[in-house]
Amino acid sequence: MERPPNLAAAIDAAAEALIGVLDSATTRHNVSVSPTQLRVLSLIMAHPHSNVNRLAELLDVVPSSASRLCDRLEAVGLLRRVADPRDRREVRLIPTTAAESLLRELTERRHQAVQAVLDRMPNRVQHELLLALLAFSQAASVAAPAGSGSTARSA
Repeated sequence: MERPPNLAAAIDAAAEALIGVLDSATTRHNVSVSPTQLRVLSLIMAHPHSNVNRLAELLDVVPSSASRLCDRLEAVGLLRRVADPRDRREVRLIPTTAAESLLRELTERRHQAVQAVLDRMPNRVQHELLLALLAFSQAASVAAPAGSGSTARSA
């Protein structure tokens, strides 16, 4: 089966539409933290026992920038810095209960917003979309070399 010449453009447009749906769900929530701060919290949740240096690596920024992001999150009660019990020189980044609750609620709102769009699509198309997204994810994970910083965005 030959690929349509505008497939990449169609995927780009769909990604923009998805970002719009997700941003809309976040905006309606009246979140008091920036998208970058939400990303930092998500990364810390996904990488337990991270320190500022590891966070900087994940964000592809210098450690001082990651530290300033952590300062802001700590100031609003969404992050704690805790000495590692195994090595007190090491400081771990721990999301607070408030951060976990915020991320859980935002995830639920985002899923509801995406589901509302999916509900406007026929079941057959939803199934085809699922298969295509799984294949795309598989191909993307094979294409990205380990440690390439594929999750990195600028802070």
